[in-house]
Amino acid sequence: MRLAWALSLFVCGVFGNLLAGCATTERIGAAADVHALMIAIRDNDRATFDAHVDRAALEAEIQARIVARAAQPGAPALQKDLGIAFSGSLAHAAGGLLIRPDVFRAVADYYGYKPSTPIPGTLSIAEALRTLPDGRVCAVTRRRGACLVTFAREDGVWRMVSVDDVRMLRLGQ
Repeated sequence: MRLAWALSLFVCGVFGNLLAGCATTERIGAAADVHALMIAIRDNDRATFDAHVDRAALEAEIQARIVARAAQPGAPALQKDLGIAFSGSLAHAAGGLLIRPDVFRAVADYYGYKPSTPIPGTLSIAEALRTLPDGRVCAVTRRRGACLVTFAREDGVWRMVSVDDVRMLRLGQ
């Protein structure tokens, strides 16, 4: 009986470590692409930046925020109608203004990475990522802190799909 109990504990421990390892592997894989994105932001490398950003997802997020704001309870009907009618074109225009390396430099600044600061290595970045239940990962400032930026694996590349704290975005200097 003791042997069966000990064996059960061992199997549970191994299984738990395997699951934790999967989450760590996801974060390390994502961290390599986040690292590349951070270098692209620092160097104002538009091609690499675009390869690591899902512009359509970010514009859809902007559009959803425009619609939500226009349709707030108590908002005039005209505001709701105009917000919904023009949300797509407004989101596309905002995406053109905001989804650029120089704007995202503010995100890097938020994390303390100035142009003169060395970009941390993959393992350091992986520590700042949290695996989400849907398989995406997000960057956090504290272990249990709120997500600031979220990444999803698309066609073998981790790409930014959401800016969860929009206060970090500022128009380029």
